[in-house]
Amino acid sequence: MSNQIAENLLTKINSKNATIGVVGLGYVGLPLAVEKAKAGYQVIGFDVQQERVDMVNKGQNYIGDIVEEELAEMVREKKLIATTDYSKISEVDAVAICVPTPLDTYMQPDTSYVESSSKEISKYLHEGMLVVLESTTYPGTTEEIVKPIMESSGMECGVDFFIAYSPERVDPGNKQYNTKNTPKVVGGITDNCTKVAAALYKNVLEGEIHEVSSPAVAEMEKIYENTFRHINIALANEMAILCNRMGIDVWEVISAAATKPYGFMPFYPGPGLGGHCIPIDPFYLTWKAREFNYHTRLIELAGEINNSMPEFVVDRCMKILNEDKISLNGANVLILGVAYKKDIDDVRESPVLEILKDLDKTGANWKVVDPFVPEFKHNKQKVKTYDLTEELIEAADLVLLTTDHSDFNYELLAKKSKVIFDTRNAMKQHNENISGRYYKL
Repeated sequence: MSNQIAENLLTKINSKNATIGVVGLGYVGLPLAVEKAKAGYQVIGFDVQQERVDMVNKGQNYIGDIVEEELAEMVREKKLIATTDYSKISEVDAVAICVPTPLDTYMQPDTSYVESSSKEISKYLHEGMLVVLESTTYPGTTEEIVKPIMESSGMECGVDFFIAYSPERVDPGNKQYNTKNTPKVVGGITDNCTKVAAALYKNVLEGEIHEVSSPAVAEMEKIYENTFRHINIALANEMAILCNRMGIDVWEVISAAATKPYGFMPFYPGPGLGGHCIPIDPFYLTWKAREFNYHTRLIELAGEINNSMPEFVVDRCMKILNEDKISLNGANVLILGVAYKKDIDDVRESPVLEILKDLDKTGANWKVVDPFVPEFKHNKQKVKTYDLTEELIEAADLVLLTTDHSDFNYELLAKKSKVIFDTRNAMKQHNENISGRYYKL
């Protein structure tokens, strides 16, 4: 019976007659919904935020990596609609869960969004339906949380319906890899679960679909990807701290090491970690490891190093200004960039937010310039950013470059800044033109 149900779903998927649901229309869910609609499927997007739903239904984009014309076209053609009404789950043949999995104040995974979404879906679960969890989470989530909730409907996973895990791989601002062409990993609870989930992604994406033996393997590989980056960035940050004390240019060190054609991959220091994955995901594993009486020492140490970088940056600001006999208390600090990486509007977990908190403690006066972020929240208040002008630069006792946006006028900064502290090595092409004092991380 289970094989026939799987074959029926496969027929719908391969003929593009399946209706696809996407729960959570954020940085992961909306691009995925658009790609599924572009592939020829009827797509229903679900979100609890009415504002997002309204924007999607008007064809208005709020995610940087989506081409607004493509979104608008899918909406015009009625291939994509959005709703807050979860009863429409009953109309879909497959649904992807793309909701946040943040950490709580105790650095433990908050799976409440996954749980609430799963409960809503379970109310309308029907025979032959596929449920795929895409949210990054700890190994075991799919089988320990999603599966029991779905089976509370009275149906059996792998027999009456199908569950798989396929981790999102979204890198905001990446010009080479996006949702469509990035390879995808898929692991189902049963072979049929893997088979139908892989078929759906093969019909939507251009990247390779790599099948693994279980959801736990897929969950662990996603954590491993981001932990790899987390630890190597921590090494680069620790090298930056040591090189600063030794009077060595860490950027030159990394550039020289990168000439080795094997056994080395360059990672770069910065003011701290940001984004929706790297600062958070490794701690899912740290938390889960305790269940198995294991202490993930390397991961936690890397977290300590990366989390200390905003404080290190502010301490450097203080020492740099001291050379001019200027106190950071009352100094004018111009901060370039609040987004966590270049050329995007995403401030989630941005280390700059922590830098601002530390600057507040010192009594510094700061202003933020960011062409991608017109406003952001700081201490529960909205803060507007500025345009980069000659007047702003000249009024600053210190220019702190925290995000290396391509749009910044680096020539103007080089000519007009009294003091620049560059945490991204963004001024490397303008070193010869810098008129004031220049410091690198």
